[in-house]
Amino acid sequence: MNRDIYDVLIIGGGIVGASIAYYTAKTGLKVALLEARTLASGTSSKCDGNVLLIDKEPGFDSRMAIKSQALIKELSRELEMKFEFRHPGSIFLCANDDELEQAYEWVDLHNSKNGEQEFFRKLTKEDLKNDSKYFSDHLTGGIECTNDSTVNPYMLTFSLVHQAKKYDFSLFENTRVTDVEQMDGGGFKVSSSGDVFKAGKVINAAGVHAPALANKLGLDVPITPRKGHILVASRSELMGMRKIQEFGYLMTKFGKEREASKPMNDYGIALVHEATESQNFLLGSSREFTGFDTKVDHKIIRLIARRAIEYFPQMKDMNVIRSYAGLRPWTPDHLPVLSETSVPGFYIAAGHEGDGIGLSAITGLWVSQMVTDTLEDDISPLDINRFREVHA
Repeated sequence: MNRDIYDVLIIGGGIVGASIAYYTAKTGLKVALLEARTLASGTSSKCDGNVLLIDKEPGFDSRMAIKSQALIKELSRELEMKFEFRHPGSIFLCANDDELEQAYEWVDLHNSKNGEQEFFRKLTKEDLKNDSKYFSDHLTGGIECTNDSTVNPYMLTFSLVHQAKKYDFSLFENTRVTDVEQMDGGGFKVSSSGDVFKAGKVINAAGVHAPALANKLGLDVPITPRKGHILVASRSELMGMRKIQEFGYLMTKFGKEREASKPMNDYGIALVHEATESQNFLLGSSREFTGFDTKVDHKIIRLIARRAIEYFPQMKDMNVIRSYAGLRPWTPDHLPVLSETSVPGFYIAAGHEGDGIGLSAITGLWVSQMVTDTLEDDISPLDINRFREVHA
């Protein structure tokens, strides 16, 4: 069946695709979103709701995060459907003096780069005791970021699509793309199980599946699935209201050495604790490359639980009600790809790894500006050609 002709066709119905759909539809273009299954059924359903600055490297990475945080705060007022937006800030916990020294340097570096916006503060051992009675006595201190917030990823995805429908926007779920072709005279023909969609521009927001989709046009996109596990605990008195992580999380994210047992390092286990609005809490995290396998590994679940107890001893009495594993779209330099490609009119918007929720808003805005030729920010660090330069 031949569908309508669209100005912009977005492939991928996770939070990134939904954000692009909303911001692009707002410009007045005729937009469609194709999703192989249902909205937020992939990576966006297998994650927590972080909107973080604390784990971003100073410079372009942190400036991008700050812009996205401001946009998500705007969306909390702008979108009709609420998405459990909260702005509690976040904490990194340090397990020894060496980590504390590195963490304090992280604060100084960020505050020097961000001008008058000093979002970071150093925390002493006493500060931690005043923050939560549940923290382990062995912790030496930590740092906090006051600008960090949290959302419900499912609800934000649905809220963005709900708002996009107020414009010239169409959603097609259970529509798996089988082919993408350039048409004579410009534009694209996108095929899916007998349906044919035509569009002037196509945005590949397919996350871990972005490389396979780009391959249909002969493009190489260096995105690799990186598996991560999360535990969900039953409702209880919360250990802390803010986002809580160990400083080792930052070290595992960027592949740096830290003081931990071999199994913890082998699987990139680092404490991540997130309280939800319903008084459950989420526990993570792990990092490993296992292809597209999303089966829960109970050995890793036990390691995550053991790590959590090291930081919250009383957590040994908590009940875990379920666990799941998801795939994060990883790139070699830990930055996403937001870029037009060597195929004119074909864009990549993927590769956010664990930052897709927090960077969804700025991604949507920037991509909408790219396709309408109104982009003013310099986003060259996200250009796909940066990888060709590395391999040259």
